[in-house]
Amino acid sequence: MQNPLIIQGGMGAGVSNWVLAKAVSQCGQQGVVSGTGIEAIMAGRLRAGDEGGHVRRALAAFPDQRVADRIVARYLSTGHGAGAPFPRQHRLDDPDELVQETIAATFVEVFLAKQGHGRPVGINLLTKIQIPVLASLYGAMLADVDLVIMGAGIPREVPAILDRLSRGEDVSMALVVEGAGPLDDFRAHLSPAHILVGAPRELRRPAFYPIVASNVLATTMTRKASGRIDGLIVEGPVAGGHNAPPRGGAALEPGQEPVYGPRDEVDLRKIADLGLPFYLAGGFGEAGRLRDALARGAAGIQVGTAFAFCRESGLVLSIKLAALRKAVEGIGRVVTDALASPTGFPFKVLNLEGTLSELTEYLRRPRACNLGFLRHIYKREDGQIGYRCPAEPEAAWRAKGGDPAETEGRKCLCNALLANVGVGRTLTGGDLEKPLVTVGACFNQLRELVQRWGENYSAANVLEFLLADAIPQH
Repeated sequence: MQNPLIIQGGMGAGVSNWVLAKAVSQCGQQGVVSGTGIEAIMAGRLRAGDEGGHVRRALAAFPDQRVADRIVARYLSTGHGAGAPFPRQHRLDDPDELVQETIAATFVEVFLAKQGHGRPVGINLLTKIQIPVLASLYGAMLADVDLVIMGAGIPREVPAILDRLSRGEDVSMALVVEGAGPLDDFRAHLSPAHILVGAPRELRRPAFYPIVASNVLATTMTRKASGRIDGLIVEGPVAGGHNAPPRGGAALEPGQEPVYGPRDEVDLRKIADLGLPFYLAGGFGEAGRLRDALARGAAGIQVGTAFAFCRESGLVLSIKLAALRKAVEGIGRVVTDALASPTGFPFKVLNLEGTLSELTEYLRRPRACNLGFLRHIYKREDGQIGYRCPAEPEAAWRAKGGDPAETEGRKCLCNALLANVGVGRTLTGGDLEKPLVTVGACFNQLRELVQRWGENYSAANVLEFLLADAIPQH
């Protein structure tokens, strides 16, 4: 795989969908699909009737047609009401049906993004969402994914997992379990031969780029990972979505934003010394920033926010338009919320009417954890694994040994991110889950794109904007 100049960010749940990734790849840069919550998104598309027949077209190419037929029969045209079928919450002992749905969903997304052209397509996964990782990697590889990008954790085991999956071998991955001791060994497992009928014995091994936010993590991944690393994405704290917490920062009072300082800066000379191509992310979606990155030794940049609001992205149109009008007026306020995410990582949010960024909307929503992607895995008193989320009902959190203080301000990102792309749950009583829009700190720069190409600007327009004058003329 040749190094592109621009990697499109793997944003949110379904924002970086197959349509967007395909458009970017067809233009010669690196398109990326998001694997976050992908089985719930596939189910949501089918529930809505599978407009265009795209999901069914991809499932028709899935290796195990029994699985494909069952998925279509379960979800197609069942609607979005309160009783609509959703995939079950992941657990260490996931039933085969849920593992198969996860494999099929990542297969579908990558297959559709790659269909009709020969350009590379990547997938972005969150290390923090631990249990589905093996199934997501396998499904993407079944669709011949070219690149795997992973952040929100330290995915040291993933290179060897990719190697073993490429040979059709069984794989396992250690889980981060709160309260586990040094003698505990909690692991997720996947057996390709067991989980699918007709599973291929050999698959192409994709390239692997971990996302790092420090020199220490970059060095750890390159020297202590379980196998080959092909590149790095170096992400700064102005990037959208989850950010690494500040290093050495003091505890924050409610409502305060984390403050990043010199200790959070990455020494790019040391990154370059690691000998791998690296990409800079966070604030590089502005004019001239690609040229700056190349001058600093980077192979290119990763850009999210500019693509998130283009016509091909998965964001609901009304959200796109409301956000873009704020950007044009220069009044888009982006807050790094230290409490919003159940993960404990700071989370960057756009203040937007009618979303969970508003305190009134947050307080109106009954606390619930019914998707569970961001739940914490913890060791119970009986030695078994349990699951808890600081955004669930406070009584349930306390009953599982959670600190009551950790529930303050926590938002259900799982449901909110699905609502962003129009496949969110319907609450009891008929209300829809509210969205929560994440963007980078450079959000207001989107007005340049709108001024040039209008509110319906395309992924190709974004690339034209980013590539202009990227390489100095001599």
